[in-house]
Amino acid sequence: MHNPLARHPPWRQLVIVSIALPLVVVAAVLAFAWPAARVAPRDLPIGVVGATAQSQAFVAGLENARPDGFDVHLYADAAAARRAIEQRDVYGAFAPGTQNMQVFEASAAGPAVAQVLTNAATDYAARAGGTTTATDIVPLSRQDPRGTVLMAALLPLTICSILIAGGVGVVVRFHTAWRQILALLTVSVVAATGVYLIAQTWLGALPHRPAATWFGLAWTILAISSATAGLIALLGPAGLGLSAVLMVFLGNPFSGVGSAPELLPHPVGQLGQWLPPGAAVSLLRSTAYFDCAGANAHLAVLIAWSVFGVAAIVVGHRGPIRFAAASAKAGAGAGPAQPLVGLATSQRDDGQPTDALLLGVERA
Repeated sequence: MHNPLARHPPWRQLVIVSIALPLVVVAAVLAFAWPAARVAPRDLPIGVVGATAQSQAFVAGLENARPDGFDVHLYADAAAARRAIEQRDVYGAFAPGTQNMQVFEASAAGPAVAQVLTNAATDYAARAGGTTTATDIVPLSRQDPRGTVLMAALLPLTICSILIAGGVGVVVRFHTAWRQILALLTVSVVAATGVYLIAQTWLGALPHRPAATWFGLAWTILAISSATAGLIALLGPAGLGLSAVLMVFLGNPFSGVGSAPELLPHPVGQLGQWLPPGAAVSLLRSTAYFDCAGANAHLAVLIAWSVFGVAAIVVGHRGPIRFAAASAKAGAGAGPAQPLVGLATSQRDDGQPTDALLLGVERA
């Protein structure tokens, strides 16, 4: 691979890497730490039950305490609010009463959101001199009560999906598009099976709709790996770096896996849902806990990235422009090495001439 620093003297190379690499480290820390340090509700969809004086006072209190923090939906009764939570229309709902504030939440949609809702209800009840009752409508699995498995698994799942593309496109060097695509499909299916067996059979973190959840895992791996392989086919090794920036340094911290997209600063929460890691988190939460409610949009994002990746692989190999994959294919298609035999004369230690057979290779 061409070294872009080779034309510089060693001292200048040292200066460049001493500046560039620390900047990469700082950017990576900023990308991961900044969203986590600014978690707060931003247009968070919630429900409020009834149109009583208590309900109106509660909504006014929310707007005063955090303007633009909540997107309030009104429901006639608690049953309607519960259905909205189960359909993923809202994250939770409040039912203010004269002496008691009842809050309905769904920890499976995000434990951090459930905590935000509980805190809001508790603060209001404390000011009103009442009590709070919290009901978890869609709880997390008992084997993963804090949702840590998905949080811990997203980063290695993303990195390994990128490595799959690197293995197929760089290490194995499949120089035909259809072989790369077939390899990515096969590896994605097998890898998704292994991930599901660990995450659910062993750890119990994905308890419902096993077929749909496995399907979501397979699409996640395929979307990341195919997009990476497509970028490699177009740009060469630089495509691998670009994919790492998109999927790891942007996709993971902006995914909302540790909170929710509506708890992240604008616009990174929205951006994260257009990248495969964020779409995968929302999709897997929908399939594993909400009977696939709200899954279509996130699945569409993963399909779009997969289509882009497959198209990029094909264009990289067969397009009218000589992309990286076509250049590599042309290099691999050069003629076989031909032996070149030469005869030279040299002196032995005793001064007598001797014939030496020189072997070399010549590229046809």
